[in-house]
Amino acid sequence: MACDPMPLFEVRLATLRDAKAIADIHVRAWQHAYAGLVEEDDLKSLSVDKRQAMWREAIEFAEPQVLVATSEGGKLVGFIAFDRSRDPKTKPTVGEIWAHYVLPEVLGQGAGLALWDAARDACEEEGFNEVTAWVYVRNERGMAFYDAAGFKREMKTLRTTPVGMTRLEEVRVKFSLT
Repeated sequence: MACDPMPLFEVRLATLRDAKAIADIHVRAWQHAYAGLVEEDDLKSLSVDKRQAMWREAIEFAEPQVLVATSEGGKLVGFIAFDRSRDPKTKPTVGEIWAHYVLPEVLGQGAGLALWDAARDACEEEGFNEVTAWVYVRNERGMAFYDAAGFKREMKTLRTTPVGMTRLEEVRVKFSLT
């Protein structure tokens, strides 16, 4: 029995024209990933328009840097945003993934990995020697992705953060580039 090959995804720097698609991916991915973890009303209230404005600004000022993944047909299917770590007292050589999402219908097809590969290369070029990300502990798919990508959990960083009406535990994960 032959297996279908994994789809190929092109990764490129985001442009201002991508902001609406990125915002849509962000909202849809949140609603999918955090269903059952975050209050339904909070997920329903997510605004593509508000996120579009946020992503336009990020893209325009490259803070954070934003890469997008497109499918063979050119459709945006995911994005990753990264820059220097926002955590207090971190060295300037520590990068952070600020956001990393793909459309629910392409989960497990390689878009997230293609985005991480490109971001990892960009982080090395920026001179980072480590990359971190904050992941909700109960986000099993997200935790599994970072585990498989070689990130190590820093359990001493476990913290509880408000997400709308819900409080979720998150932990920082770290990847060494050296």
